[in-house]
Amino acid sequence: MPTLYLIRHGQASFGADDYDVLSPIGHEQAEALGQWFATQNITPDLVAHGTLRRQKETLAGIQKGLGIDLPPEEHPGLDEYDFGELLKAKYAAGDAPEGMMTDHKSHFRTLRTTVAEWQRDEIPNPPETWGQFTNRVDTACRALMRDGVETVFAVSSGGAISQAISALLETPGVHQTKMQLQMKNTAVNRFVFTPRSTYFHGFNETPHITAANADRLLTYA
Repeated sequence: MPTLYLIRHGQASFGADDYDVLSPIGHEQAEALGQWFATQNITPDLVAHGTLRRQKETLAGIQKGLGIDLPPEEHPGLDEYDFGELLKAKYAAGDAPEGMMTDHKSHFRTLRTTVAEWQRDEIPNPPETWGQFTNRVDTACRALMRDGVETVFAVSSGGAISQAISALLETPGVHQTKMQLQMKNTAVNRFVFTPRSTYFHGFNETPHITAANADRLLTYA
């Protein structure tokens, strides 16, 4: 059956001035995933990413490891929600938690509470509403799972991927956040589809990360 491989980007540059750049480990993760696909004889006939640099760089690394160079489609619906702008909207009056964009524990604790408020439409003037976010993710996925394609590689981000899964499984918003927080870098999530139905077949898989390389390649940010 036709399959959409929805892949999270590689490790980005957490805490740096520009987060939206793969780290050296992120590049290594992407190429390793492409090499694993090659060993399984899995080759896409459609590749895609959002507009973010870390997504584009990840897809380039996967294609390099796989030994192909297909022209990608760009779907803004695959982009991550803008957590930084959400925080600015939430803490417009100040009192933002210290270290929330540089310390991992503070960051993820703040993410959980902020996204829950966003899902309830409790943050004034967000960069996009929760409804707008979910709609654009759904639109992108529908565009990728179309007639005439058999194997799709699409590089996205943790929040968008988790929302695609949550929508398919019809789970409450809290589970979207739980899935996002455990999503590994370059994790593969699989959807099989027909013109009438979509089925969820795999979550957060990293077959290219083994006991031999996990100390270096297993990351979450």
